[in-house]
Amino acid sequence: MKRKTTFLAIGGYQPFLFCIGMYCVALCFSIFICSAIFHVLNPKTSIVRKSEVAAQTAAPASAGKQVLLTVTK
Repeated sequence: MKRKTTFLAIGGYQPFLFCIGMYCVALCFSIFICSAIFHVLNPKTSIVRKSEVAAQTAAPASAGKQVLLTVTK
């Protein structure tokens, strides 16, 4: 008698699928981390200009005098 055995051999592919999965996870994390570092080192120029303008307008009007405390409303 001849047996028909048809079953999936997923158990043999498990290490291969695990390596592919870990590679995808590491790739996603490395893209996220590298892009975060890139944006820290090279910020957008529009954001830098806005912060420079805000810093210039927030400077006290009396540049020659020493100001210890200012209270504004």
